[in-house]
Amino acid sequence: MSGASARTRRARRRGSADERRGDKVKLNLGANDRELPGFLSVDLAPTADVVTDLRTPWPWQDSSVEEVVAWHIFEHLPDRVFTMNELWRVLIPKGRAIIDVPSASHGSGWAQDPTHCSAWCLNSFLYFEMGTPEHIRFAASYGIRARFRIVELSESSYQHGREKVWIVRAVLEALK
Repeated sequence: MSGASARTRRARRRGSADERRGDKVKLNLGANDRELPGFLSVDLAPTADVVTDLRTPWPWQDSSVEEVVAWHIFEHLPDRVFTMNELWRVLIPKGRAIIDVPSASHGSGWAQDPTHCSAWCLNSFLYFEMGTPEHIRFAASYGIRARFRIVELSESSYQHGREKVWIVRAVLEALK
């Protein structure tokens, strides 16, 4: 069995056990060694509670996750539609996701890291918000199943090295 298969199986067992106990599952995606009290850390790094590859189907059951924190991880995942569909699939109805990504509109944060492979900006989230013109017109043809309500959508910045880095924060609620 390959190492990737073993990791995915371990992640499936852990997620399923939490769900069977009736625990409110909260995920800290892309956590590496960053701990958040009450959240399972999820990463490819072996220091995480759940070691899994988020580029493949996520190892949690449908509507089994109460909250997701995804700080600086979605820009490392190549398929925005797949990522948002999986996020929506695992969240419970009205489950929340807090997503921070570097803004591609302002370049430096998005462009500085050679492992960033999907660009995000404020308007990126409109394609996943139920009722927006972008969702109405394109969801079916783009394969978007995700339906969210945008609770908060904002930008902030901080100085990093020689440049200012802009971050998009999206707080989303799953509509089911």
